Amino acid sequence: MIFRTIKALSAFVLLSLAGIAIAQQAVDKKVDETLRKALAQPALNLEVSTVEASEIPGIYAVQFLNGPLVYATADGKFFVVGDLYATGGDAFVNLTEQRRDGDRMKQLAAVKKEDMIIFPAKGETKTFISVFTDVTCFYCQKLHLEVEALNKAGIEVRYLAYPRAGLASDGYRKLETAWCAEDRQDTITRLKAKKAVTEQSCGANPIADQFQLGQAIGVRGTPAIVTQEGRLIPGYQAADELIANLGIK
Repeated sequence: MIFRTIKALSAFVLLSLAGIAIAQQAVDKKVDETLRKALAQPALNLEVSTVEASEIPGIYAVQFLNGPLVYATADGKFFVVGDLYATGGDAFVNLTEQRRDGDRMKQLAAVKKEDMIIFPAKGETKTFISVFTDVTCFYCQKLHLEVEALNKAGIEVRYLAYPRAGLASDGYRKLETAWCAEDRQDTITRLKAKKAVTEQSCGANPIADQFQLGQAIGVRGTPAIVTQEGRLIPGYQAADELIANLGIK
């Protein structure tokens, strides 16, 4: 595929830029139109979603709908696939990942809480995590055993459905059973403990939408944890490690 080839040629862009915040200024309408026209590829099902000014003068951050973020010249004749870094202080700063964090925050904020299975914090809620889960996944089952400890530490756990084998899988049917149950918390707990649960289905459930959302924000496996700030933590972490990672004391 075209983007894999280009990414192999240029894995990342490293620039000497210190203390730069993500640009927020409006993009000239003509530049926006030029880039949308130049970079859209209907034959590859690639459509430009947003065009924003990047941290580099004259270079624009172009986000494809259900595709990668690229950095393009104003005329759209050249673009680079990869992460943009800034230097400064003791470490490089991944500016592209900061953009992704912001996008993930916005997209998850649009998900209704009633469409999640939520295990609330005990006492003061210090933060929350959104976890894309599949009940047939061993490490999802293992992470679920840590939920009580996370709740006691003041962390609210919000589950979203991510049937890793697809929407026609056994994992999907089990997730549907959890989301359609009267007591969702108990049902998902029983399913993750591999206990017998009668399958249920309901006409309107959010599983397909949440699966698509997970793919759009970079989930490639389960569990996938997204922090309140939009940072993606792929894979399992024990409660103590995750609590430290979140800066909870």
